[in-house]
Amino acid sequence: MNWDWEKLQQRRQRPPGGPNGPNLGDLNVNFDRFKNFGFPGWKILLGVLVLLWLASGIYIVGPDEVGVVKRFGAYSSQTEPGPHYHWPAPFESVLKPQVTKVHRVEVGFMSLGRSEFTQNSRLTPEESLMLTGDENIVDVQFIVQYKIKDPAKYLFNLKGQENTVKSVAEAAMREVVGYNKIDAVLTTGKLEIQNECRLQLQSILDKYECGINVLAVQLQDVHPPKEVIDAFKDVASAREDKSRFINEADAYRNDLMPKARGQAAVLINQAAAYKETRIRVAKGEADKFLSVLREYNKAKDVTRKRLYLETMEKILSNPDMEKVIISDDAAGSVLPYLPLDRRQKIEGGKK
Repeated sequence: MNWDWEKLQQRRQRPPGGPNGPNLGDLNVNFDRFKNFGFPGWKILLGVLVLLWLASGIYIVGPDEVGVVKRFGAYSSQTEPGPHYHWPAPFESVLKPQVTKVHRVEVGFMSLGRSEFTQNSRLTPEESLMLTGDENIVDVQFIVQYKIKDPAKYLFNLKGQENTVKSVAEAAMREVVGYNKIDAVLTTGKLEIQNECRLQLQSILDKYECGINVLAVQLQDVHPPKEVIDAFKDVASAREDKSRFINEADAYRNDLMPKARGQAAVLINQAAAYKETRIRVAKGEADKFLSVLREYNKAKDVTRKRLYLETMEKILSNPDMEKVIISDDAAGSVLPYLPLDRRQKIEGGKK
């Protein structure tokens, strides 16, 4: 077998890939150029990324906020309003609750929107229907207003802060309503119920260290269920009639009693005066009789004659008294005649 050494030498010296293939020398030169130029660029890019990562730890706490710093998810510290810095994620993060904001929780209803003249809401009877102490059902809708007094406890001791406050407020209101009768819940006892519910709600939240300060509990609407509202209106109307009748009776009594007291005082005074008069007259007559008795004991015949004459003088000197005089001479055999029937007619005519 004969070898063509000249052709083999030419093939050996031909570059890979044919006449148009890449030149290995050029590739080596280009790689060296890239290596010498690109390594400092990567360092600069990495430095910029590190600076941006470190700058992400800068934060600003607003005037109505408190910064709560978490380190690996656990509470670390609190910061006041102003610019601050914490280690960037994932080492530290910050929460900024609004501690001066008055939070509002609605129980028994849910506000949907407010127009210029009306406020729309959706009722939630599973929250608002409550049982009173006298076993009546009442629909109670109220709101709770509170502030954050301890941001760390508020954020880390509660999960779903608003729902927790809502559930506790509903439980407290049910307990307070259960102590009262329906009349007090609907009318006179609303202020007392609000205060008692606020105290109980605050006590429960403090017991579980929720970091919340309850400002107020306000009853928005309290009424009987729709199914029995007509019956309650009748009862309320009857109570109004009862109150009206009582007021009218009190007015009549207040008008009559002074008059009766005045008349009683007049009668008492008249009776006292009559009593005093009768006592004085009786005493005078008794004194007169005793005086006559003393004179009679001294001279019985003379006194008896004098009394007889004084009595006859009074009788005969009275012009209004009709007198019939019968002499002793006429009292003989003839029967005296006295016109008594005529006298009776005269007296009847006078009457």
